[in-house]
Amino acid sequence: MLQFITSILAAEADWVGGLIGVIVVVLIATLLVILARYKKCPSDKIMVIYGASLGKSASGSKRSSLCIHGGARFVIPFFQSYQYMDLTPISINVDLKNALSKQNIRIDVPSNFTVGISTEPGVMQNAAERLLGLKLSEIQDLAKDIIFGQLRLSVATMEIEAINARREEFLASVSENVETELKKIGLRLINVNVTDINDVSGYINALGKEAAAKAINDAKKSVAEKNRDGSIGEAEALREQRIQVADANQLAVRGENESLAKISQSNADRREIEAEALRRATTAEKIAAAKALEDAYSAERQAELARAERERATQEADVLVKAEIEKRRIEIEADAQAEQMRREAQGEADAIFAKMQAQARGMEEILTKQAEGFKSIVEAAGGNASEAVMLMISDKLEALVKTQVEAIKNIKIDKITVWDSGSGKDGSSSTANFMSSMMKSIPPMSELFGMAGLDLPKYLATKKAEAEAGAEDGKEAPKK
Repeated sequence: MLQFITSILAAEADWVGGLIGVIVVVLIATLLVILARYKKCPSDKIMVIYGASLGKSASGSKRSSLCIHGGARFVIPFFQSYQYMDLTPISINVDLKNALSKQNIRIDVPSNFTVGISTEPGVMQNAAERLLGLKLSEIQDLAKDIIFGQLRLSVATMEIEAINARREEFLASVSENVETELKKIGLRLINVNVTDINDVSGYINALGKEAAAKAINDAKKSVAEKNRDGSIGEAEALREQRIQVADANQLAVRGENESLAKISQSNADRREIEAEALRRATTAEKIAAAKALEDAYSAERQAELARAERERATQEADVLVKAEIEKRRIEIEADAQAEQMRREAQGEADAIFAKMQAQARGMEEILTKQAEGFKSIVEAAGGNASEAVMLMISDKLEALVKTQVEAIKNIKIDKITVWDSGSGKDGSSSTANFMSSMMKSIPPMSELFGMAGLDLPKYLATKKAEAEAGAEDGKEAPKK
């Protein structure tokens, strides 16, 4: 019995030991999984975690990703994943050409930009949404397009003198405009370096020449002024020297005069010597003064020549720039006038074409209606075209007769004097014969019908025959 209990206890101990082993293995596996999914972010990268259970942003919307710079975070298996974005700076060479400045002068601005992915919370989120998964070359191309546009915008808002002389102000404007746009895709501007600024028209070169000429002229002017001051100082020193010597001589002469007052010949000699000394002193002073004035005039002449050269260079630069601007303005106005003339000519051509189309449609409609009317007349005539033509002519016969009558209707005969002999050849009067001849000059109705291809109605034809027969009888009666 004791042995049986011992065996049972041993079996239970083995089972408990196996269970503990399984639990230990499970715990170790769980710990390994946790350690494998606990990701650390290096300082030169940004870790982007995406998937489920990311919480909400500050605005209350659901987060599309979670960005971590430095530190570590547990990535939930099966529900979340992660990627890294490199913070290595990207160097971009931007060779901007023919950019239009504020003065409408095109310049070349070759420059180098250094950008990188920003670590600011909001901007870093933009980078995760727009740059995650892109290659370095693709990010570089995207940033280059943005920099090109903003660099052109910055150049367009400044004059060439400001861009060339106030380089720090220009770089600040470029940095502000470029960085504002780069933040929208998650990038930040690290450095801007404008290597050189050139223009096709040579305006910057002219500015440099003007500055060099001004510096040279200022130096020449300064040298001339210093020479003038030296000459004037030397002349003043000589003058003081001569004054002091003359004072000393005067004292000496006074002593000599007091000691030699009684010697007239000595006084005469002394006066002659003094006169000669005074003449020489006056001559020397005048020569020195003339020399000083000559040097001063020469210095002033050099200064005026330098100023004239500077003014000439300034006026040439102003004239060239204004002439270039005026030339461009005239070209633009000529292009605008030519475009206006082309548009007006095109409009007139379109109007004429529309008018001719409307006239053609109206003529086509008239001819179509006439053709339909002719077709109806032919159908009314039983399909016989000749009879249809006769129908049309008979319809217009009244108008033809009216026209015939109108031919003599308006004949005005104010007064007719007739010498009537009383009888004609056939016994009729001359007046009756005159009126009959006038009426016969008009084509009779039967001839009108004949010209139209028609026959008189039977009734009118019979009456015509009887009338002609009666007329023949009337002609033959007098012969009997």
